[in-house]
Amino acid sequence: MKKVKKFTGQLGDVDLRMLRIFKTVVECGGFSAAEVSLNITRSAISLSMSDLEQRLGFRLCQRGRSGFALTEEGQQVFDYTLQLLSSLETFRTQVNTLHTQLVGELNIGITDNLVTMPHMTLTNALAGLKQQGPDVSINIRMIPPSEIELGVLDGRLHVGVVPTLRALPGLNYYPLYGERSQLYCAASHPLFTLPDEHIDIAAWDAVMPAYAQTPEIKSCYQALKTSATATDREGVAFLILTGQYIGYLPEHLAQRWVSEKRMRAVCPDEFSFDTQFSVITRKGARFNLVLDTYLEHLGVK
Repeated sequence: MKKVKKFTGQLGDVDLRMLRIFKTVVECGGFSAAEVSLNITRSAISLSMSDLEQRLGFRLCQRGRSGFALTEEGQQVFDYTLQLLSSLETFRTQVNTLHTQLVGELNIGITDNLVTMPHMTLTNALAGLKQQGPDVSINIRMIPPSEIELGVLDGRLHVGVVPTLRALPGLNYYPLYGERSQLYCAASHPLFTLPDEHIDIAAWDAVMPAYAQTPEIKSCYQALKTSATATDREGVAFLILTGQYIGYLPEHLAQRWVSEKRMRAVCPDEFSFDTQFSVITRKGARFNLVLDTYLEHLGVK
């Protein structure tokens, strides 16, 4: 039987590797889901987790037919792991500032479905950063705006791109661009062939987003007969394409289906709104050459 040493106050490369595996397992929600992300077998993940638990002296999670769940100690270790890995990245970033060559990581959180924006600001800035620093590792997470804000605040993310709904005191907000949304229906919906002047939108089922919106945008949904919700804009598009719902989508996202004549804007002169997007960073964060270079490419610094 393999003998696993307990922690003695010092962390080695093996310990950090096990903690990184543990972090990925938690973020993926279980061993099976973490296989693809880690590119190792489930048995290797299980062995690493067992070794880590022996090192720590307690169980980190419950796993079995009932599913994956962290123990109370496991949740605390996960929080400590995030702090540790964030501190290591901060150390690496600080050391990197001693060199003129760009090396290190850029961890960025982006709101869903911005890739179809006609203004390729984000894409061009990432391209410029990679060209200037070929050794920079870019990690993108597509997550809801609230999670992006939390990730930037606790140091897991260096930068985020979110709709400007409110200003949190611990974050810097740099205006990026605006986005126009319109009310859409699918080709199979009865409204598709009906002239705008004959349309009563209150008579038709509509989908409403379950994510946060400004009071001004929320008021646009008051005239709709909302009978479905979606957690992101792709979900809104799914329901519109069923032909059973109308709903708001960004023009750039809907353009593909509009050009294919699978969607049309409903009363575009009357039903539309604008959303502003901002780049966010943490206030008081230590200088990060990679991040600063990226912000320069974005044109916000």
